[in-house]
Amino acid sequence: MLQKTTILKPINLIIFSFFLGFTSFNTFSQKVKIDGVAVVIGKNIVLNSDIDKFKLEIEKRSEGKIKISDCEMLEELMQQKLLSHHAVVDSVTVTDAEISANVDRNIAYFTQEFGSVDKVIKAYGFNSIEDLKSEIFNVEKENMLIQREQAKITEKIDVTPEEVRLYFNGLKDKGELPEIPAEVEIAQIVFKAIPSQEEDDRIIKKLNELKAEIEEGASFKMKAIINSDDPGVTSNGGQYEVTKESPFIKEFKETAFSLDVGQVSKPFKSDFGYHIMQLHEIRGNKRVASHILMRPNVPDQLINDTKSKAEKVKQDILDGKITFEEAVKQYSQDDETKNDGGLISNPYNGESKFDLTRMDPDLYGRVAELKKGEMTDVFYDQDQSGIKMFKFMLMRERTDTHVADLVQDYVKIQELALMKKKEEVIAKWSKGKIKDTYIKLSEIHNKCTFEKNWKKETAN
Repeated sequence: MLQKTTILKPINLIIFSFFLGFTSFNTFSQKVKIDGVAVVIGKNIVLNSDIDKFKLEIEKRSEGKIKISDCEMLEELMQQKLLSHHAVVDSVTVTDAEISANVDRNIAYFTQEFGSVDKVIKAYGFNSIEDLKSEIFNVEKENMLIQREQAKITEKIDVTPEEVRLYFNGLKDKGELPEIPAEVEIAQIVFKAIPSQEEDDRIIKKLNELKAEIEEGASFKMKAIINSDDPGVTSNGGQYEVTKESPFIKEFKETAFSLDVGQVSKPFKSDFGYHIMQLHEIRGNKRVASHILMRPNVPDQLINDTKSKAEKVKQDILDGKITFEEAVKQYSQDDETKNDGGLISNPYNGESKFDLTRMDPDLYGRVAELKKGEMTDVFYDQDQSGIKMFKFMLMRERTDTHVADLVQDYVKIQELALMKKKEEVIAKWSKGKIKDTYIKLSEIHNKCTFEKNWKKETAN
């Protein structure tokens, strides 16, 4: 199943991420319908529909590189349920606060993807936000239990340089060395169109006027609908439930927890602009609050001047008047990259390298044809907080697609060797646990041939 065209995670680790990820919520939300039980493991079950849906998900996510039969899929799902069952038996714990934090992050991410919470609820077939959160909570809890049980089983596992060398030579002898995809390191210089102090003062004055009107009895919701720049205001009137673990900005949470019920805050600033907030309810560790967001206007002349400045700095670099690194220190206004030579971090793993074939399509379109040392044109961008900017990027390092090399790709080979060793340890653990775990396969799936002895057949 592992194709030679690229490095892919072993199949059971791919299942691990999909089996308990948000993509599976349609599966869980449809369990109210009549569905056959494929297997019972301890107190856990796998449904026939789970097999079909996760098979389709694997094939889609691997872009057709992984093909898997129903019986193979069922065995992978049984492995996850076995881990989940024994995490409970072994008293592996996760706190509600940890789970809730993941729930809130999922809700925030998919709200951004779909545009509103209502659209997320509709897309995944739930009746309310409470039903959605409850289902995510259950999925995240099992996800974390499995992850910690795996970590517990493999906590002392490591690989030596000799084991890495033997693993690499084994792949080489069998002609199974993977191809390492093209990787790049990209740096940027960012020029923001920052509004004037006069514009900031105008926004603060307007928010203070709204605060006074609300305190005199005006409807906060109506003022928010008319004045707020929060894109979600049309669906929720600017109202949110806030906990200390919620994925809201620091200023938003601090203000929500500093107010008394009914109180309207003074204007406060965040990366998104300026806000006022009113607290409506206190529900245990939750605060129900509404806000009005107003962003300062950015005149066209400021935008044009910002672009001109970026183009001049780029030309100075091309003319040798200043190095890229010096320009980053002197001009870049991006806090996340300025102190690291402008280097952009991969949001999926926090590393500096990007797999060229799996990066954001917009970013790919700008850098795919660049050679090492070349720069993009100056281009317009806008971040999630609405700040307008111009930037250009440098291809700092580039490694093209190649067959794995022990020296050049040692870290990747080491990771694969460690992953294989951990899989072997978990497989050995599973062999012993299967004997002691209640397992009941359906009649149709009892005909499958499995790698592990899930049917508990006695050897002849």
